[in-house]
Order: sequence, then C-alpha cells, then structure tokens
Amino acid sequence: MTLSDTAPSADDELIRSGRDAAATRRALVRAARRRFATDGYRATTVRQIAADAGVNVALINRYFVSKEGLFEACMLRTSDELDTQTRAPDRPSNIAEVIESLIEHVVNAPDGDDPLQLLLLLRSSGDENADRIRRRTMEHFTQQLAAAAGWRADDPTTAPILLRAQLAIATMLGVVMLRTSAAVQPVASAGADDLSGPLGQVFQALLAG
Repeated sequence: MTLSDTAPSADDELIRSGRDAAATRRALVRAARRRFATDGYRATTVRQIAADAGVNVALINRYFVSKEGLFEACMLRTSDELDTQTRAPDRPSNIAEVIESLIEHVVNAPDGDDPLQLLLLLRSSGDENADRIRRRTMEHFTQQLAAAAGWRADDPTTAPILLRAQLAIATMLGVVMLRTSAAVQPVASAGADDLSGPLGQVFQALLAG
C-alpha cells in the first residue's frame, strides 16, 4: 500500500474543511437523507450526520443553520428530483411520459445512491416543524403531478384530478416502501417486466382516465 492509497485526496480535504461549499453541502444532504430515512428525524443527531459525511459538525450550522434547516434541504432535494419526473424544463409535460417516469422510479427502487430517499416523505418525525416541511413537499409534488394531468388551480371542475394525483403518489410510495424498508416479497424482488404492466394500468386509470 502506498502513501497515495491512504492519504486523503485534495477533494476530500476541501470537503472536510468546508472550503468547497457546494461539495460539502451535497455530502451533508446525502448523509442526512440516509439518516433521516432510516433512523427518523428525532433520533438523528447533527453529530451523526457530520460523522457520516466526514466533516466538522460546525459546518452544518454554517450551511444550514440547524438540523431543521438541513432537513428542509433534504426535502427540497427530494422535491426537485420528483419534479423532474413531472415536467421538463423546456416544454410542458406529456402525461404518458410522466407515467413512464413514475414507473421507472418505482422499478429502479432501491437505487445505489439514495435507496431510502422517498421514505423521508412517509416517516413521521415527531417534530411539528419537520412534519410541516414534509407536508408542504408532498403538496407541492401532488400539484405538479396533477397539473401534468390537467388540473388547474383556478378551475374547480378539475379538482378531482388533484385527488387522483395524490392516490397515484400514494401508490408509488407504497410500492417503494415495500421494496426498500419492508422488503416484502414478491414485490421486493419483482423486475421491470413484472411491475411495469400493473403500475402502468393503475397510473393510467388515475392520471389519464
């Protein structure tokens, strides 16, 4: 083993010192999402998160002010990732493409990067502010998905679409939970061919019916 094998890289040193702000923030959010999803908000400490990310705990206060601020950053990242499934930046969403994206996300869960990320939307925190952040994130995603299916906030006749979008989200999250934290068989080991057909029918009925 050489010195280069054991010595930290320049990038690692920048993250640990907090001098690379963007990389440090990403490392903290990644570590925090895993902790919050597996241990829950209340049981997770900022020291655990900092240790997982390999940085000084003081950097959490520098970049996020508090544990609550870090939790909100985690939820914003999850919300941004979900938004990419319901809309493209340069054109309106096509509902068929949205359904395909939702199916792909469920089929690919768990993934190597953040296999439990969506459990953040399900796990009760026991903290009023954290739960409010979670609820706001869910409502935002519901509205994005409903809008892709034809819902308009200023058109009362489209109100049922919002409920159906929420049912679609509940289906997606339920399957992800069974495939990740619960590992319920046979859904946990089901492949794309097994899941795509039934999920496509459910999402089609809810969002394009």
